Amino acid sequence: MFLLGAMLLSALIQGMSAYRNALMEADEIFDYQMQQVALSLRAGMGTGLPLPLGEEQSIDLIVQVWSLDGTPLYRSAGPDWLPQRAVLGFSTVNLRGKHYRVLAIQGRFQVVQVAQDLAVRQRMAGQLAWRTVLPTALMLPLLALVVWWVVSHALGPLERVRQQLARRVAQDLAPVDDADLPTEVRPLVDELNALLERVRQAFETQQHFVADAAHELRSPLAALKLQLQSLKRAPDEEGRAQALDRLGQGIDRAGRLVEQLLALARQDSAKVQAPAQPVALDALCRDAVVDASALAQARGRDLGLARCDPVSVMGRPEALAMLIRNLVDNGIKYGRSRVDLSLEQSGGQALLVVEDDGPGIPDTERTRVFDRFYRAESQAQQAAGSGLGLAIVRSIAQDHGGSLRLGHSTALGGLRVELALPLRKV
Repeated sequence: MFLLGAMLLSALIQGMSAYRNALMEADEIFDYQMQQVALSLRAGMGTGLPLPLGEEQSIDLIVQVWSLDGTPLYRSAGPDWLPQRAVLGFSTVNLRGKHYRVLAIQGRFQVVQVAQDLAVRQRMAGQLAWRTVLPTALMLPLLALVVWWVVSHALGPLERVRQQLARRVAQDLAPVDDADLPTEVRPLVDELNALLERVRQAFETQQHFVADAAHELRSPLAALKLQLQSLKRAPDEEGRAQALDRLGQGIDRAGRLVEQLLALARQDSAKVQAPAQPVALDALCRDAVVDASALAQARGRDLGLARCDPVSVMGRPEALAMLIRNLVDNGIKYGRSRVDLSLEQSGGQALLVVEDDGPGIPDTERTRVFDRFYRAESQAQQAAGSGLGLAIVRSIAQDHGGSLRLGHSTALGGLRVELALPLRKV
């Protein structure tokens, strides 16, 4: 409707402008015609002989010839004699309620006057102007019909998309059918489908997190309940002290599990939302060693930064800091006395290595320890955990285009974890 209104307004403005220009051009043409008639008569009356009064000339143009002393010499068909003009050139004369356009030219012996009734002149000019505007007026309804059909035909696929979305339930995040869409509309539908895919991924991530959290929290809460019951049934102070100690350990394990679940949820959410930015990986390594030094000292582990080359990668600083912290925490948890962290630039990649002197992971289980809530037998015997640390590490590494590999540390004899990340392109 707005488009049709704009077309109508444009046509009116164009028609008014064309009509006005046509009137002006018609006036110029009529003035030129009067001038040519006057000049031809002046050239033909050079002898100065009087001409007979006549009634045989054009009724549109009134031609009158006067002698230089004011004697009328010639008059074409028309009204009575117009007054002789003392001013030569174009002028307007009012005679008996009519207006005339008059041109006076003086020759050697005569004054030639050519006049035209302005009402006749305006009527003829209006007819010429209307003939100019008429094609536009006739084409406007046809053009409006064509525009209406084209717009309706082009918006038909959008109406189909609207109906598809209107019939959907909240859980239906399948892509919208983009068949037969106009080229101008297809990018919009493509972006809509991309948005639906991101929402679907976020929804699935949330569902997986809720399912995993519900499954994993069931056992710690049940254990806490049993430990509380043991505390209530303790017969003496020694039994209550042991029950309190076990209850505190259970609360600590539940707290660590909740913390890792929240960290995993933040990582999965950031994977969909946060953009990448330049990250100084060497600074993150130094911060991780400083942050974990108190825990390492409390557990009697020697935590050191063997090598730290200045390396920059593209990624999310919070996620990469979480990755390094999990690797260092795992080394402290399962190592016996020593944990080494190193970072170097190798073959166009940033190579981050964490080694410990713990029991390591058998080759048969190295692919499974990256699954959520899976714990190797050697790790289960060594320390209590939730099985989420390496799952978080793998998720962050994959999100940053890195590769993760587990191996045997020849230097310390325990587990060696290698993370290769692509360097930032300058």
